[in-house]
Formats: sequence, C-alpha cells, structure tokens
Amino acid sequence: MLSPNRFQQNEEKTMRRLMTLFLIAGIISAPLSGKDATGYPRLSEAVQLIEVWLDAQRDYDGLPGLSAAVVHDQTTIWSGGFGYSNPDRKSKTDAKTIHSICSISKLFTAIAVMQLRDEGKLRLNDPVSKHLPWFDIENSYPDRGGATVQNMLTHSSGLPRESDYPYWSPPDFPFPSRDAIKGKVSDQSTLYPADTYFQYSNLGLTLAGEIVAELSGMDFDSYIEKKIFRPLGLKNTRTEMPKKMYGKQLAVGHAALNRDGDRPKVELFHAEGIGPAAGFSSTADDLAKFASWQFRLLQKGGEEILKANTLREMHRVHFLDDDWQPAWGLGFSIWRDGEKKFVGHGGSCPGYRSQLLIQPKSKIATVFMSNASGVNARRFTQQLYNIIAPAVKAANSDDEAKALKQEFTKYVGHYSEAPWGGETAVISWKGELSMLRLPTNDPLGSITRLKHIEGDTFRRVRDDDELGEKIRFETDKKGRVINMWHHHNFAPRIR
Repeated sequence: MLSPNRFQQNEEKTMRRLMTLFLIAGIISAPLSGKDATGYPRLSEAVQLIEVWLDAQRDYDGLPGLSAAVVHDQTTIWSGGFGYSNPDRKSKTDAKTIHSICSISKLFTAIAVMQLRDEGKLRLNDPVSKHLPWFDIENSYPDRGGATVQNMLTHSSGLPRESDYPYWSPPDFPFPSRDAIKGKVSDQSTLYPADTYFQYSNLGLTLAGEIVAELSGMDFDSYIEKKIFRPLGLKNTRTEMPKKMYGKQLAVGHAALNRDGDRPKVELFHAEGIGPAAGFSSTADDLAKFASWQFRLLQKGGEEILKANTLREMHRVHFLDDDWQPAWGLGFSIWRDGEKKFVGHGGSCPGYRSQLLIQPKSKIATVFMSNASGVNARRFTQQLYNIIAPAVKAANSDDEAKALKQEFTKYVGHYSEAPWGGETAVISWKGELSMLRLPTNDPLGSITRLKHIEGDTFRRVRDDDELGEKIRFETDKKGRVINMWHHHNFAPRIR
C-alpha cells in the first residue's frame, strides 16, 4: 500500500488533471459553439483519455518521449508531451520539442513544386530531364516513358528508392551532398517502367527539391523558408536538424527496442543532399498549424501559399497500384479507415518516428512524434482521431453527454493489475465511471462502463447492456480510495 504522503501526492495529481480538463473544455468551447466549459464533458473526457493512454503507452512501449497534438479546424484542442526529449538530462518532452519529421518533409517539397506549377514554371507531365539537364539515369524501359514531375510526386516514376549511398546505415549515417547525388545518377538505372508500379523513392523527392531550386533561382532551403515556413508562422520548423539545439529543444533520437529491452541512443544525422525528402525537423504544435492552414484554405478557397484547388488536387488519388494499395496523391499519402478518407504522411529517420493525419471532411487532424525508431506512428494518430472525432461531433450536436457526478471523481485513478497485466485506469467516459485496461493498442475498444449500485459499489456493464459482476472500491478511514475489488480480489491504487 502507498505511504500516506505518496498517496496524497498521487491523489492531488489526479485532481489537478481533472481541473485542467475542465479548463481545457472552457478554452476550446468558443470555436465549437457558444457553450461554457461545462457544456463539453465529452470533449473533456476525450482529452483525458488521450492523456491517460499516451502516458501509459509511452511507458509500456519503452519510449524515451513522445509529443502529440489534436486539431479541429483552426483550434488545437490539445497538444502535449510525455517522457523525456533527453533522458540523460531528464529534459521533459512537450508540444514544442523538436523532432526529425523525416519523410513528412516531402509534403513541403511537393507544395513548393505545385507553387511553381501554378506560376507556370513547370507542368506535371514534364520529364525530369527538362529541368535537370544532368539527370541522365539509365532508363531500363525506354519504350515505356520516363520519370516526370508528377510520377515522382506519386512514387510511380520507376526510380530506385535511394541514391546510391548507404546513408541509412549506422553508426554515422553518411548522407551524400547534392553534388555527390548528381554525380551518381548516371551510374544508376530505373527499377520499373514509369507509371506502372508504386515504389517509394527518396531519390525522386530529392530530385523534386532540385527542380525547386533550379526553377526558383533560390537555394532549396531559402525557398522553403521564404515561401512556406515564414508565411505560415512555422517558427520551429526547419529544413535541417538544428545541431545547436540537440539535447535541448531538439530531442535525442533512440533506436528500436533490442533484445535486452533497451533503446540505445542514435547519433545525430544530417540529411544533406537528401534534405528535400527527409531532412526537416518540426514540432507537434507547428504541424498542428500546418494542418489548420489546410482546413482554412479548403474551406475559404482563394489562395494562401497555394491555390485552394491546387491543395484539393494534391489530396486526390493520382496513383493506385494494381492491387489498389497504396493510394497516393501529389506528395500526400492517402488511405481509408472504415468509410473515411485520410491524407497525410509519416516519417521514419534514425532515432525518430512521426505521423501527420488529416481528415479533411471533419476538419480534424492528429500529430504524433517520438524520439525512438520502431514505433507505429500511424496507429497512434489513427487512435487519436478515433477518440476525438466523436467528441467533436457531440459538441456540435444535441448528443452531448452529462458530466461525471462529482462524488464519483474520487475513484478516478490507476490500479495495478500486476503480475497478470499492466494496470486499469478508472476514467470518466460518456458521463459514466469506466475502466480502461492498459496498455492497449485500441483505447476505445478497451473501455468498460460501470453502473453505480450503492455506496462504493458498481457493476460492470456488458456489451449487451446487461449488468455483470460487482466492482467495489475500498476506502481508508479518511475516505481515500485505496483498492478496487473485482471477482473477490483487489487491485491496489497506484496513482
């Protein structure tokens, strides 16, 4: 059992979290409708679930740190972080922690290409060689056409995945310079006929960046900073990994879990000439702004950085492999989950994993970033969407649930299931006290509702809405909850 002082600290932490959630509901209420803070318990509950789940998954997945954000239209509903950006210094991760976003870089490069297209400086069906005279890769299928601007953006150009250098290899990740990449192109050959198969290609988007520099008359980094970052106010987004911030605001990268259950540190990398495809860094808050810009442009129309119709064009499917997977827009990955269409991109570089998910119709976006490899980042963003989307819908309808009764808040907390499992978090969900098993890859599917019977006794609500066994909370002489009894056995409260 916890000592009285430790118990009191955990109880106070839980109450502070509850109060914070009520404040969050008040902050985000205005963009959704005119209700006050108490009008959005579902939204408050969704944020609570997000925090409880991410906090637990970080520990159980052995992640040094993670940050995330949830966006509805022009409002960042929630952003935050858990764990450490630099475990050696115990530097905490938050929504302003900088991570490598690796291949999410490709979205900014694609936007730059489309800006030049709209200015009449290129056409999507232009051969790459029209704008890069030094591009003389051997075409293994000359009768089938060649690499164009469009099929590079859709990863269907037939180009090999990489430039001919081992830059994804540890420990030093020897990324080549722009000149080195140019010098090697003539020694490489195409892998497939153009416009035939999907083959993800960092080389292709690297060449797209070279086209941006060639046609704009500016170096690539300066163009992206002037034409995209600065106008959108992305102050913590860069075309590089800021070395001076490494171990401070820039998170220290870590490897995937090894057999010893460790995540060794990974040396800081610099993508050099591969930068347009994989070199950028950013924060959860900045990627949230990036998503909000897209919702704003799609809704208002006109032009802001891009023409609205150009962004719509980028979000549409332009290439499907013969088996209908994957689907690709112009720079954007496109997928379906159930009946909903999502666009976005993931990033996986040495020591980092990230994902941006955008659901244009509901105007909801989610962001996930971690300073660890071997993480399923899209799983995290998809679950964040699944949690927040129904709550946003409820906040804009008459389907809003009532808040949890005040007398039940004392049961909210975490209860150990050792040695059989991790823990059970008792939370508020749809106005009822509920149990959430942790860890879980499906937080919504792991929630069990409870119905109050009397005093400290509840009963489990089955999936068919019938009542199951009793769940009883035990309190000490001061009325503090110390155990949760289930099937005649108890789980001690741990926080």
